[in-house]
Amino acid sequence: MEKLQIEDRRQQEEVVEDPKKEESPLAQVQGESSQDLPKDWKFVINHPQDQIIEFSKCMHSEFEMSMMGELNFFLGLQIKQLKEGTFINQAKYIRDLLKRFNMEEAKTMKTPMSSSIKFDMDKKGKPVNSTMYRGMIGSLLYLTASRPDIMYNLCLCARFQSFPKESHLSAVKRILRYLKGTMDIGLWYPKGDNFELIGYSDADFAGCKVERKSTSGTCHFLGHSLVSWHSKKQNSVALSTAEAEYIAASLCCAQILWMKQTLTDFNLILSMFL
Repeated sequence: MEKLQIEDRRQQEEVVEDPKKEESPLAQVQGESSQDLPKDWKFVINHPQDQIIEFSKCMHSEFEMSMMGELNFFLGLQIKQLKEGTFINQAKYIRDLLKRFNMEEAKTMKTPMSSSIKFDMDKKGKPVNSTMYRGMIGSLLYLTASRPDIMYNLCLCARFQSFPKESHLSAVKRILRYLKGTMDIGLWYPKGDNFELIGYSDADFAGCKVERKSTSGTCHFLGHSLVSWHSKKQNSVALSTAEAEYIAASLCCAQILWMKQTLTDFNLILSMFL
């Protein structure tokens, strides 16, 4: 993967606006004028090197453009490209989070949450700063782009953002302590993998102690590469473990059908999907 930067020549010219001229539809949708658009545009291409060079020559004839080399950092994701495949993680982002929430000296944990914990509203617990709590949840949710291992635990903590208590904050801090000891974990995408799309689903039963609803969990592999994961409290109360599992399975199948159609749009033929 290579990164390109295209500079917008409009920024180099003096722009005289006609007060009677209507704003472009794009600017109306985005709520910005054309002067507010970024001065340059960055994007990523993933093709064989000869095609990248040919594309670069074509773009140079129309735009002021510069090749920025191999992609190694994009939207908070650290990307390491090797002959065997591509490794993605967010170690730098984790270090920034630990510094932001004063957890740099915290003791590490081997798991993101205790298996015996039972979350509820904790009405007798001591309230904590809800703004800080929501900030921690939001920051950690962005981290789930490369860390599916904290998805379930984080979504569980996110249910108590309205009136967080010390017990909830302690659970969030445990996730940060777990991340401190595992910040080098990430996603590995090997080269030359097959196109078998496989999905897995699971569910607990009445895991939510507040509403007695179950939680669905799904993950999807394209070959040996994890490409999608999900954890969500079910919309209705399941009356049995079988019903909870069926709801989770239906969510898994819906995602598979969407991914199948998306891959078909890209002219990628699946050898099998389960």
